[in-house]
Amino acid sequence: MDVIEHSRAVVRQRIERLRAALARRGLAAVLVPSSDPHLSEYLPERWASRVWASGFSGSAGTLVVTRDFAGVWADSRYWVQADAELAGTGIESMRIGGATSLAHVDWLAGHLSSGDVVAVDGSIVGLAAARHLRSALAERGIRLETGVDLFDDVWPDRPSLPTPPIYEHAHPFAPRSRADKLSDVRTAMKDAGADAHFVSTLDDIAWLFNLRGSDVDFNPVFVAHALIESDAAPLFVGDGKVPPEIRDALAGDGVSIASYDAARSRLSELADDRVLLLDPRRITLAFREAVPAAVKVVEAINPSTFAKSRKSADEIAHVRRAMEQDGAALAEFFAWFEGALAAARDGADPVTELTIDERITAARARREGFVSCSFPTIAGFNANGAMPHYHATEDSHATVTGDGLLLIDSGGQYTSGTTDITRVVPVGTVSPAQKRDFTLVLKGMIALATVRFPRGTRSPSLDAIARAPIWAAGVDYGHGTGHGVGYFLNVHEGPQSISPHAPPDPHTAMEPGMITSDEPGIYRPGQWGVRIENLVLAVPARFEGAVDGNGPFGEFLEFETLTLCPIDTRCIDVSLLRDDERRWLDDYHAEVLRRLSPLVEGAAKAWLETRTRRL
Repeated sequence: MDVIEHSRAVVRQRIERLRAALARRGLAAVLVPSSDPHLSEYLPERWASRVWASGFSGSAGTLVVTRDFAGVWADSRYWVQADAELAGTGIESMRIGGATSLAHVDWLAGHLSSGDVVAVDGSIVGLAAARHLRSALAERGIRLETGVDLFDDVWPDRPSLPTPPIYEHAHPFAPRSRADKLSDVRTAMKDAGADAHFVSTLDDIAWLFNLRGSDVDFNPVFVAHALIESDAAPLFVGDGKVPPEIRDALAGDGVSIASYDAARSRLSELADDRVLLLDPRRITLAFREAVPAAVKVVEAINPSTFAKSRKSADEIAHVRRAMEQDGAALAEFFAWFEGALAAARDGADPVTELTIDERITAARARREGFVSCSFPTIAGFNANGAMPHYHATEDSHATVTGDGLLLIDSGGQYTSGTTDITRVVPVGTVSPAQKRDFTLVLKGMIALATVRFPRGTRSPSLDAIARAPIWAAGVDYGHGTGHGVGYFLNVHEGPQSISPHAPPDPHTAMEPGMITSDEPGIYRPGQWGVRIENLVLAVPARFEGAVDGNGPFGEFLEFETLTLCPIDTRCIDVSLLRDDERRWLDDYHAEVLRRLSPLVEGAAKAWLETRTRRL
C-alpha cells in the first residue's frame, strides 16, 4: 500500500470511529468546525480535529459526519485541494461560495429528521455561529447537543495543551505599556456600562498584555483567556508557561496568573450584580453559557480588537523598518532564484517548490528581528498556482522548469512587524494570455492602492474597486481582496475585511492606522494563477484643499503602500496599462530601489536595480 492510499485508509478508519461514537450516544450527526476555544484561524494541534479526522489540511473548512454520509464544506480557495485530499476517503468535497457560508447548516436541516440530535463541541463553536445553528435546526425539530467532545472518545493520542514559555514583547517594539492598554480597555468597558470583560481571542490577549508566545504555528501568540475587571485582570494560562520575572512584572500592573482550566468556573462565579462585556463573534458558546443568568451581559466588539487594528505612529515606524528588512531578504532570494533557474537549465540541480520555501525562509532568517514565517509559504508553479492556498509537500510538489508562471505568497514575523506579500515571476516564456491576466490583476491592485475614500467607509465596500478592471474582462476571483494584518501578531486580523463575503457592519469601518492587504487575483484551474499582494496603510488623504485629510466634504483617507519588492515587469502587457498606472508602477519601483539599496549588495543589488527599471 503506497503512502497516499495508506493515508486514505487511516481517514476511513477515523470516520468509522466517529460513526461508532455517534451510535453509542444516540446521535445522528457531528459537526466539526475548524476552531478551538479561542476561535483561532491557525490551531494548536490539540484542536486540529477536522484535519485529523478528514485529512483535509486547508486552514478553513467544516466537517459533517452522519451515520451514512461525511462531507467537508470549503470555499473556492480550497476546492482543488479538497478534491485531491478527500479523494478515496469516502468524504465528499462540498463547495461553498465564501468563507462565511453556512451551507452545512442548511444541509443538516434538510437531510436530518425531526427528533434527531446533532453534536458540536460547545467549547470550540462560536457563540454567533451556535445561535444560528441551534435556531436553524430547531425549526426542523432537530436538537443540538453542545456538551460533548467526541474526539476525547475517538482520538487516542490526542495532543495536550502547548507548553512553550511566554515572553515579553518589550520596548521599543511595544511602544505602549500594558498598564496604558488595560486603562483604555477599562475606559471602553465603563462607556459600555460594564464592570467586567472576558477575552478569549489570542491576538487580543497578546496585544493587550504585551506578551508573545509560540503555541500556534506562524502566529506569536499563546493559549490563554483573560477577565478584565475594574481593579484586577486574571490571566488564565497553562501551568509553568509564565517565567517568574514576567509573573512579577504582570503583578506590578495588577495582572494575576490563574490556571487555564479555571476560566469557565471564574465566569460562573460572577456576582449577580455584575455587568459583563462580551463579543459574540469572539467567544465560544460554552463560555457564554457559563455566565450566571442574573449577570447582565453587554454584547459588543472587544475594545482591544479596535485598538490593536489602529497602529500607532511608533508602531508604523517599526513596521516600515520590518518591510525594508523583508524586502532586502526577498531581493536576496530572487537573485538566488534567477541564478538557480539558469544553472538548472545548464544541468545543475533543479529548483522545486519545496526549494523555494526553504530558500525564502532562510533569506528572511538572516534578517534583523526575524522570528518565524507568518503563514505557510505558498509556492505554486503553473497549475499549482491556480490553488490560492496551495502548499507543496514532499509527496506532492512541482519542479520549476519549462515555461509558465510561478506564484509565491509568503511572509515573516519580525519583532517590529508582520509581513505578507505575493509575487508572480516568469519561468521561461510567458504567453500573451498569462501576461493579460497578470496585467489585469496589477490594474486591480493599483486601483485599490490609489483610491481615496471617506473615513469610516465600511471596508467590504472597497472590494469592488480592485475587482472592476478584472470584471471588465469578464473574470472574477473567489477570495476577498484584503484582510487586516497584525503588529507582530496574526497575519489575518480584523475588524476590517475588504471582501464581498464580509457583512458591511459598522465595526468594519476603515480608520487611520489600519494595515490591510491588497491582493486581487485570477486563477485558471489546471493552468496558472496570478495574485499580486502588497500591504497598505490607511492614512489621511493628501489632496488640494485638505488638511490632514479634512476637506469641505469631510475627512478622507488613502493608502500608503508598505510592502517593498519589485513587481516583475516581464509579465506585463504594457499596452493594457494607462499612463497613470505606469507612473504609479515607476514611482513604486523608484521607492523600492531607494529604500532597499542600502541593505543589499552584490547579486541582490544587481537584481534589485534590474527589476526596478522604469517601464
